[in-house]
Amino acid sequence: MPLAANDNGQAVPAGLRQRKTLRLASGPAPTPSAARSPGWFWSPLGLVVFLSFATRFYRLREPPHICWDETHFGKMGSYYINRTFFFDVHPPLGKMLIGLAGYLSGYDGTFPFQKPGDKYEQHNYIGMRGFCAFLGSCLVPFSYLTVLELSKSLPAAMLTAAILIFDTGFITLSQYILLDPILMFFLMGAVLSMVKHNSCANRPFSASWWFWLCLTGINLAGAIGVKFVGLFVVLLVGLSTVCDLWELLGDLSLSLVTLGRHFLARVLCLIMLPLALYTAMFAVHFAVLNRSGPGDGFFSSGFQSRLIGNNLHNMSVPEYLAYGSVITMKNLRMAGGYLHSHWHLYPEGVGARQQQVTAYLHKDLNNLWIIKKHNLKADHSDASLPVEFVRHGDVIRLEHKETSRNLHSHPHEAPLTRKHLQVTGYGINGTGDCNDFWRIEVVGRKTGKRIKVLRSRIRLIHVATGCLLGSTGKTLPKWGWEQVEVTCTPYQKESPNSLWNVEDHINPRLPNISLDVLKPSFPEILLESHMVMIRGNSGLKPKENEVTSKPWHWPINYQGLRFSGVNETDYRVYLLGNPVIWWLNLITLGLYITMAIFVSVAMKRGVRLKAEHKELSRVLLHSGGRIMLGWVLHYFPFFMMGRVLYFHHYFPAMLFSCMLTGITWDVFLKFCAGALSASIQSRKVYNYGIMVLILLSIYSFYLFHPLSYGMIGPLASDLNSPMAGLRWLETWEF
Repeated sequence: MPLAANDNGQAVPAGLRQRKTLRLASGPAPTPSAARSPGWFWSPLGLVVFLSFATRFYRLREPPHICWDETHFGKMGSYYINRTFFFDVHPPLGKMLIGLAGYLSGYDGTFPFQKPGDKYEQHNYIGMRGFCAFLGSCLVPFSYLTVLELSKSLPAAMLTAAILIFDTGFITLSQYILLDPILMFFLMGAVLSMVKHNSCANRPFSASWWFWLCLTGINLAGAIGVKFVGLFVVLLVGLSTVCDLWELLGDLSLSLVTLGRHFLARVLCLIMLPLALYTAMFAVHFAVLNRSGPGDGFFSSGFQSRLIGNNLHNMSVPEYLAYGSVITMKNLRMAGGYLHSHWHLYPEGVGARQQQVTAYLHKDLNNLWIIKKHNLKADHSDASLPVEFVRHGDVIRLEHKETSRNLHSHPHEAPLTRKHLQVTGYGINGTGDCNDFWRIEVVGRKTGKRIKVLRSRIRLIHVATGCLLGSTGKTLPKWGWEQVEVTCTPYQKESPNSLWNVEDHINPRLPNISLDVLKPSFPEILLESHMVMIRGNSGLKPKENEVTSKPWHWPINYQGLRFSGVNETDYRVYLLGNPVIWWLNLITLGLYITMAIFVSVAMKRGVRLKAEHKELSRVLLHSGGRIMLGWVLHYFPFFMMGRVLYFHHYFPAMLFSCMLTGITWDVFLKFCAGALSASIQSRKVYNYGIMVLILLSIYSFYLFHPLSYGMIGPLASDLNSPMAGLRWLETWEF
């Protein structure tokens, strides 16, 4: 075969001469690490840290009133200081840290945090805002160091830092008492620790290797401990760990013992350590919040008996249910209320005109019921008769103590819920008909077993129709005193709506026991709190006049959130991303996908690459790919969520988008510079390109900074407003 010279002057078969070398530029030649002075690392990092903290702490006291969700998370910080139990749909770590920051800075927990706009006056709120601003400021150096580690390019890291420093959205989120900066601090801490640990791969089981692995696990626990969406970064680290272990499995120089050590190290640091820390958070949460408060009603009676000040605390009642007992029954759905009746009848046209039965959220004498046998009229208070306990599978009647009418159901439709049957109070002095009969069953118990107060989860099955007594959670109109609808549902599935427990229990013929012996254990209250949080999260609905959004709105910066102020006399703060930065990030997503496809196809086709070109391709596909995966995991799951969504939910994904922008444009400009033969000109293309992107970020920040630091005067819809020309989309409401 004839030979021909290649580009390097080497003889190769002429048939292969047709395959051209793909020209990829490496940009300016990197300086060897050994030759770099210490200032190369610390000077840019110092500048990044200074600018990040300066932009986040500037005008931190303004406005001196509650803004947006400060009313929730500031109030929850107060609850921790006062040790008052409350309920929230998120795990406790973020609120605990806010409460701790307030306590250490001198806040006494007495500000009511009633509604946005209320002035703080003499109350010390700056400690809690300052804590959130500190964590929000740390996001920039964390992202800078992550990109620097992944790309080994200082310009890429500086570009990432610049677009984060000068983004108005991140500044706004960092300056108030919110969970978002705390969540993103742990999220970015986990990503940085993961990347640093990967860089120690050539020194396995060294001190630095263990340090970064443990720190990754600690940050994972922190992310989940603030919000459940922290699970997305857990998934990212998990997928990265699986890939690393798969690579190690292919290294035939490693023994099975070494592979086992690698596997156990990751199980210990990335599974066991986060689980232990996460559980410890809840142990502290339950220990601190030991006083009765506004969250009691969301939890079971057994849970409430732990809380000082609750009417069940240190209470003594008979342990097992007996006929003739006077009881109250609490529904197990979140805020389900007590089974309740009163003298008022259902109005005309709403089923049968019989006595109303509802669920009521408060303690009341109308919650009391007498439990009786279905076919006997014996006086169970007669001391000459033996005490007879109620057992699983018994058919009973429940007689309302105040009105002497029986709990009753029949084939009439419920007031609000279609296909459910109406539940009423029926009869005179306990005398009714066969539609008053209910079979009592205990979940997970065998026929004949006795029924425990507080602990037994029971359901009542209507004997005549087979439906289940339950609470739908729907609020009745004024004729029902805006109490909660109770129905008999024909659907036999087991759910908290159709489960009840006996709370109060009065029977003078039975010995009382302290409820201390019936208190749930720590694993039980841990499980219950998670069930309540999950149900609460999935049931979140938008408040009146609240601005919600859809996931497709977020990357295009379609609509912001009003943090403070509604008219021209108010101090207005508006959460909106810097549009130049956000649209640059959006363009970058498309650019990255195009470049990744191009390079992947070229490599698959066997195009020969120089060493520096291979390194660029590795940075693009490997490092950029992990960041792209982080963006996908933190964005696309929201399309599948049924709960109400807000603009601020996109910001964790935005962190990854900003890092991807730094890496992608760094590589892209090196590609472009490589097309030029003159080295000086290629350097100018690369350096000017990075500089233009940074200057664009700074200039757009100059234009839009009033969104974060406050606006007073005409709204942007007014032509006389200084912001009028900046309202580029009609959906922006500043």
